[in-house]
Amino acid sequence: MDSKTLWDSVLVKIEIDVTKATFSTWFKDIYISKIDSGTVYLAVPNTFVKDWLIKRFHKQILENLRTALESVRSIEYVIAPINKKKEEFVTEIPSPNKELPLNSLYINPDDNLNPRYTFETFVVGPFNELAYAASQAIIKKPVAYNPLFFYGNTGLGKTHLMQAVGNHIKNHHKEKRIHYVTSERFTIDYINSVQSNKVNNFKEKYRKYDVFIMDDIQFLSNKEKTQEELFHLFNYMYDSNKQIIFSSDVHPNYLQNLEDRLKSRFLAGMIIDISPLDTESKIAILQTKSQLNNFNLLPEAAYYIASIVHGSIRELEGTLNAVICQSQLKGRDLSLNEVKQLTKDSTKPQKTISVKDVVKAVSSFYNIEEDSIYNKTRRQEVVKPRQLTMYLLREDYNISFPSIGQKLGNRDHTTVMHSCDKIKNELKTNPELINELNQIRALI
Repeated sequence: MDSKTLWDSVLVKIEIDVTKATFSTWFKDIYISKIDSGTVYLAVPNTFVKDWLIKRFHKQILENLRTALESVRSIEYVIAPINKKKEEFVTEIPSPNKELPLNSLYINPDDNLNPRYTFETFVVGPFNELAYAASQAIIKKPVAYNPLFFYGNTGLGKTHLMQAVGNHIKNHHKEKRIHYVTSERFTIDYINSVQSNKVNNFKEKYRKYDVFIMDDIQFLSNKEKTQEELFHLFNYMYDSNKQIIFSSDVHPNYLQNLEDRLKSRFLAGMIIDISPLDTESKIAILQTKSQLNNFNLLPEAAYYIASIVHGSIRELEGTLNAVICQSQLKGRDLSLNEVKQLTKDSTKPQKTISVKDVVKAVSSFYNIEEDSIYNKTRRQEVVKPRQLTMYLLREDYNISFPSIGQKLGNRDHTTVMHSCDKIKNELKTNPELINELNQIRALI
């Protein structure tokens, strides 16, 4: 077995076990430089990647190497240039600095689609992989999910994903008519049609489309007449087997001052939560945006920015743009210390949270004694709060399973894993639990 075949067999197994963002971030430029006396020498691009692999993936890599080749005994990580053979397979991401035809930047007012929002520039990670999969499903099989409804905090890529669907259908199905609109623009169109006595024109305009995409539907709150028009439009498009896509900042059940009949229509389709960003996804996003700007962001700088920016993709991009601007002014790459200095005032400090703080918030919300979370009681009124505590400690604060178990009454880590999985699965179908979790997070 040659070294390339050996490493490819290892990558196949690793790709199954880790997220897409993690795989593309840490494994894409690695190769086996040589094998000598049972030692596999892995070539990595820099010391940052080397340290990360040793810390996070060494055991997994070694086990997979030994499974594929019994004579392997150890791994050595060496800093080496990227394998030239690998570079031949890397697809270049077009830089906006290169000249582009004007029509590639033109937003057609009939569909309102931004041509920059494509699947090629969309980074997939644990926070959005289900939303991405659903989007892929409907471009392959229209109305597979109808309506398709995305919800999540602002700045997590909902608009990018919806418009990517629209752009893909537009480019691959020329006969299809697509329209993207914000709820605010839809409302203004309706009001103007009423004032000019052209409501029928308004109806005809929106009913001619094959794919209807509405962003930020929460802003239809209290707009009763606009909601009524959307309700009738929805029924027409649904009955005509046309694709409908919506987005909101909250689950449909918690949209304020929205008619129940509209909510029931949303609930009939696929509803997908886009979660907060994880570290690997933030790094992958920073690397992708850097390539799009033809900018070399040091790996250690990417990790640092990902660790201090706790908000949205927009905040990540804003911080990255500041780094790019400063680098261009200096005419060179910025060091890690310079990046730290540049970003020290632009990010919000994250509140330090202890296990006790989380326990206090959960027990207060459910009106139970804090000590009961730690105790080994199986009382029904305590089991759910304890599982939610474990879930929050793991998902929001990235505490290890063994550590959570030890801090919450010396429980086995498998118990913690089971609790986290149970809550994670229930959140997919239980909007009431989603609301409770959000309220607890607000208390924290």
